[in-house]
Amino acid sequence: MKTSISVTILTKNSQKYLVEVLSALQGFAEIVVCDTGSHDHTMDIARQFPNVTVFERPFNGFGPTHNLASSLAQHDWILSIDSDEIVTPALAKEIQSLFLIRGCVYSFPRHNEYRGKWIRWCGWHPDRQIRLYHRQDTRFTDAQVHEAIDARHVKHVHLHSPLRHYSYENVADFLHKMQSYSSLFAKQYQGKKSSSLSKAIGHGLYTFFKSYILKRGFLGGQEGFEISFYNANTAFYKYLKLAEMNRQLAAEKCVDDQKKTPTSANLQPLTTQIPE
Repeated sequence: MKTSISVTILTKNSQKYLVEVLSALQGFAEIVVCDTGSHDHTMDIARQFPNVTVFERPFNGFGPTHNLASSLAQHDWILSIDSDEIVTPALAKEIQSLFLIRGCVYSFPRHNEYRGKWIRWCGWHPDRQIRLYHRQDTRFTDAQVHEAIDARHVKHVHLHSPLRHYSYENVADFLHKMQSYSSLFAKQYQGKKSSSLSKAIGHGLYTFFKSYILKRGFLGGQEGFEISFYNANTAFYKYLKLAEMNRQLAAEKCVDDQKKTPTSANLQPLTTQIPE
């Protein structure tokens, strides 16, 4: 008997690629679209597809929101796809031909694109993603950003066909995601990880060296340099925002401590009555 799979997708203002994303998934019985506040045509587009059910929920970080979307599905086997990822015909065919086994998670290679080019440098390739899992066996981590399916106690099965990913189309996409991801990183590690200006600079410089030299971004021409510079800036602002949020947390704690500490004005004089 063929195993039923539910596809889950998180959306927010995702109209740009959504028609192509959902069209590639028409062979799946159920698609759960969990929207976290779109004000474009995302939900109108989603509702045009008969196998799509749309839910509107608040965004609580990527990991928790992925798990929320999974809980809304009818079936236990979950295929998690982002709203800028296209399941290729070969990958759809490979997934639908599988005999799925409990205790296993399934991964496939992802082809990341920038300006319509498949980027094979800067750490963007190979990029194997675990996205097919049984929700009673495992789940996404609770990370605010850079979430992943927990594969520690399950068997990892490698599929061969690729997922196509429209990572970034232009520089504006870089700036938008840098702002979003750096803020989520700072929120996730506030009070848990130390940071400073010097650490932010150090992480930024090392990230550029790693991306452009160690990960061979120099082979990618202009795109390789731009991606490496973007990676460096994201690392810099992640740690700069974290340092700022840590300072805010320390200031709030100081104020709370002052409120809890009795002042001389609040102290009542201790008197002892001596009997006559």
